[in-house]
Amino acid sequence: MEYTSLIISIIIAIYLAIDAPKHNKRAWLWAILGFIFGPLALGIYLIKTGRKILGWIITIVVGIGYIIFLFLIVLGALFIGGMQ
Repeated sequence: MEYTSLIISIIIAIYLAIDAPKHNKRAWLWAILGFIFGPLALGIYLIKTGRKILGWIITIVVGIGYIIFLFLIVLGALFIGGMQ
């Protein structure tokens, strides 16, 4: 379970590296972006290659997830800072 996000990033990077040349995109660039940014890069790639509905769904869900994660970090920092 510890390596789940790493495995997902690797799978996304492999998919983007294989699919990018079919759409005249640079395979190595999209593979690196997919490995670093994961589902966000996948959503943007799908938008750029014409699969806009799925791309926007992935991008919006990932964006909302990032916002919730940052909110929880700020809330936790305020809670811990208030206890001192």
